Amino acid sequence: MLMIRFCLLSLLGIITLSQPALAVEATKPAEPSREGIQFFESKIRPVLVNECYECHSLDAKKNNKLEGKLLLDSGPAMLKGGDTGATIVPGDPKQSLLMAAIRHESFEMPPKNKLSEQVIADFEKWIQMGAPDPRDGKAPELKTEKIDIEKGRQFWSFQPLNQSPPPVPRNKTWVTNPIDQYILAKQEAAGITPNEMASRVTLIRRVFIDLWGLPPEPADVESFVNDPDPNAYEKLIDRLLAGPHYGERWARHWLDLVHYADTHGYDKDKLRENAWPYRDYVIRSLNEDRPYAQFIQQQIAGDILNPFSQDGVSATGFIVAGPFDWVGQIEISEKLIEKKITRNLDRDDMVATVMNTTVSLTVQCARCHNHKFDPISQEDYYSLQAVFAGIDRAERSYDPDPETASRRKTLQTFLEQSQSQHQRLDAQIRKRGGGKLERLEAELKRAMNAKQGQGVEYGYHSQVEKSDKTPKWVQLNFKQPVTAEKITLIPAFDNYNNIGAGFGFPKRFRLEVSNTSDFKSATTIADHTQQDYPNPGTSHIQTDAGQKKFQYIRMTATKLAPRSNDFIFALGELQVFAPDGKNLSSQAQVTSLDSIEAAPRWSRQNLIDGKYYQSLEFYTDLSELKQKRDDFLASLSTGEEKKSLQQLSAKIQQLQSNLKKLPDPEKVFAAATDFPAQGNFRPTKGQPRPVHLLSRGSEKAPIREVAASAPNLIDGLPGNFPLRDPDNEGARRVALAHWITSRNNPLTWRSLVNRVWLYHFGKAIVDTPNDFGKMGAQP
Repeated sequence: MLMIRFCLLSLLGIITLSQPALAVEATKPAEPSREGIQFFESKIRPVLVNECYECHSLDAKKNNKLEGKLLLDSGPAMLKGGDTGATIVPGDPKQSLLMAAIRHESFEMPPKNKLSEQVIADFEKWIQMGAPDPRDGKAPELKTEKIDIEKGRQFWSFQPLNQSPPPVPRNKTWVTNPIDQYILAKQEAAGITPNEMASRVTLIRRVFIDLWGLPPEPADVESFVNDPDPNAYEKLIDRLLAGPHYGERWARHWLDLVHYADTHGYDKDKLRENAWPYRDYVIRSLNEDRPYAQFIQQQIAGDILNPFSQDGVSATGFIVAGPFDWVGQIEISEKLIEKKITRNLDRDDMVATVMNTTVSLTVQCARCHNHKFDPISQEDYYSLQAVFAGIDRAERSYDPDPETASRRKTLQTFLEQSQSQHQRLDAQIRKRGGGKLERLEAELKRAMNAKQGQGVEYGYHSQVEKSDKTPKWVQLNFKQPVTAEKITLIPAFDNYNNIGAGFGFPKRFRLEVSNTSDFKSATTIADHTQQDYPNPGTSHIQTDAGQKKFQYIRMTATKLAPRSNDFIFALGELQVFAPDGKNLSSQAQVTSLDSIEAAPRWSRQNLIDGKYYQSLEFYTDLSELKQKRDDFLASLSTGEEKKSLQQLSAKIQQLQSNLKKLPDPEKVFAAATDFPAQGNFRPTKGQPRPVHLLSRGSEKAPIREVAASAPNLIDGLPGNFPLRDPDNEGARRVALAHWITSRNNPLTWRSLVNRVWLYHFGKAIVDTPNDFGKMGAQP
């Protein structure tokens, strides 16, 4: 009940933000009648008392539990509403935001347990009656707490960096570097004498574990202990810093910060096969001693700043290293509010990862309201979300070789130009064909569809498995024994994951016939279980049945077909032909070990419906119709136009041929604007999705669209981005990368030093590395 009270009425206090058209000033109700008062006391007050007062009353205010500045324990206060105006409009339920909320028309309140229809009807009737309420008095004035940006800017972490001289200890001989001065000064102040210098055996072990995460080999220890060079220690450090294990060790710290994983997380936790290029990028950057500013800029906008480098694209795996909601992104429809919720949470993770990691600010605390402690407004937070509104977490192709990347880009540009020229000229010619050409095209399309045959019924589809070694079977059960001359297997066709023809056809299988349904005394008529069977595409697989007589026939897949990180068995048709050539399959009943029954596409019954995909090239009777269409098209163009089309076609073919000669691009799971659509997961093509300031962080309560920017919390570092094209998603990320790595941004450099200190010494200068705000620790 407490959750119901909190969710229902904390949102009512700000609900007018989501519906400005409905926000109206409070209307004073007429003097309540005896019947009205009785209705309020019996139907309305009990609900308010039991469901609302704990969080929306003066007592709640005294206990610091008041939500949304909404008081419901007096008539005037209820009319006044919360931060943004009236909750009810006496006499007009349609204009009363309370009704929209409890009906789940905007907010869903309560979110889990909707009020009964009778209670909702009572509130509607009460408002129609003029909202009679005997509770009188004056609505108390509640102070509006506003975020004090200027005061917040005075916090230590937002102040400019400055050079402060290290303390001067009394013992000058012990000190070898400025850090020693700080340590020794503290020790002297506490009356502590430094330990003796560690032995070389101890020292090399410490250094190895610190820099490589590995103990030294005995030979390394012996060499270091016996090295007479007074710079032996410096040489050892240089050697370890130059070694590959240094990047491997220290990359782990960074990858932990960004939540790197090789699976997506969430309930399905699917394998993320191409996350590793980002991991290798981090290792490579550390081993190459890459400047930190460049390191950060590449991870936020490397695909824009260095598009033809090995690191440009793979570095952006940083932004998307967090979890991926497979169900929310791929399976949930674009039309549902759950899709907006998924994207909001997805961008929230991006914002939190980038800002927590690079500048140690908990900006995500401003998702539902202004930050309670730091000078970060809710609009600042959603403006940061807008920076990432044009990207998704997806696999994208890239060329690790800069020359190949540049060559591919050039060829693709020329190809697109040539295709565009060809399309314009072809459209100009086709326009002359008018209705006759439209009729010919329509006739050809109908013929092609008829020849394809499949329609919407694809065939049989097993349940999905994690291993290809899980056996699956499907069989036909005849009412009585039949005599068969041949058996025909027709593969399925499905463009899922760009598989197409031969979709789900098993790598290994066998065909058996039997006179008992349990197949304990079966006869094998085709055995392909010893080696992988080539994918047949659209070809039919025929097996001589030798006029065998049987009542049951079963196909068993002993090695399943790969799909997308999983394995299946699918088949378009299983045909049994009698000696007279008649297909007997339609007489049988189909059973299987399991099945995905997703009509009309997949069903056991589809295995014998006679509908299946057939390659158009299999037919010759379309050639005449195609020739007729092509001859008519040819008559519409001039000789010069025909020549231009031929030249453009030849150029397109040559460009496509040159592109095919390039090495296959590699893939990386990174920030992506263009990738193959999968279910309801479609790319933005670089066009940022609109991001709105959300009342209380609810996708059902958008207030206004926001522009991409960073917080204005540091003097001399404006957060507004001077973008020539605000819709250029890449420019948004570049602007944020430059804001973070600006020399005027003290947060970035303090955050870096703090993390390096933490991982070297085991204790940070600031004990909250991700939070340099007011609730974090002091240095």
